[in-house]
Amino acid sequence: MMKFMTEPPLNPAIMVCPHCEEEDRIWIHSQKERRFKCCACQRTFAESRGTLLFNKRYPNWVILLVLGLLAGGCPVQAIVTAFYIDEKTVASWQLEAGQHAQQVQAEKVCCGQLAGEQIQSDEMWVKTQYGAMWLATGMAVFSRLFIWGAIGIERNRSLVQRVVERIGQAIERGSDLLWVTDGFGAWEQAIRKTLRDRVYDGKPGAPKLPVWSEIHMVQVVMHTAARRLTGITRRLRIGDWKTAQQIMTKTQSFIGVFNTAYVERLNATFRTWIPALARRSRTPSRYRLHLEAALFWTGAVYNF
Repeated sequence: MMKFMTEPPLNPAIMVCPHCEEEDRIWIHSQKERRFKCCACQRTFAESRGTLLFNKRYPNWVILLVLGLLAGGCPVQAIVTAFYIDEKTVASWQLEAGQHAQQVQAEKVCCGQLAGEQIQSDEMWVKTQYGAMWLATGMAVFSRLFIWGAIGIERNRSLVQRVVERIGQAIERGSDLLWVTDGFGAWEQAIRKTLRDRVYDGKPGAPKLPVWSEIHMVQVVMHTAARRLTGITRRLRIGDWKTAQQIMTKTQSFIGVFNTAYVERLNATFRTWIPALARRSRTPSRYRLHLEAALFWTGAVYNF
């Protein structure tokens, strides 16, 4: 028996009762069935309760092995051929894993702990079976942390605003933050609309809505002619230029200039690990939900 086929020993210390949320008095009920018993409510529950492994007909190691292959870029058809598992079953596992990973991202990453970071955000074109779509992503440079992603039919403000809202939840208020984007103006519009405070000055009328004072935003605009790069312009759109340079110096491995290279490398990683995102793919995505699930599952494996 290979190592990935063995089940780890049961550990009651890390379990929480799903019925009464008891944490201390949890005991092993059955080693064979891998069940625990709560001494507070006297009810039993499976080890996989509340996870994507719950109530599955296949052994846990098979599901984890398939999900690991999917996160590494293995096409679904190769998994179907190797393991004799139905294609719809593999797709449902990936969809559940992506939804679970999205919840983990929301709870563990978007929890207001990013301080003194440089955020880079970008968008890329994706081909699907029903036409082109756009994928917007955001990441933290110093920690190389993938924060959030969103998929939409059009490249507009509503697409990037979903990413901005989640990044705003991940930011710790009170410390300066550098935000670098490409020349797409919707990023600035979404930041100004989403990340702002209400300031009451005692005068009649609506309160003022200034952008968060700790945000410093720089746009990196690339100029091309005949599909060739002719120049790069860096514009300060929000905040202070000197503070933005200081944050850039602290967060980048190699001290240089403002750029979007880190998020572009992240997007290249997604194109490598998700077959549907390849520029010339034989397996383009059919449904937006499955493409979004693949994005978040791959992003969770990338982060953790």
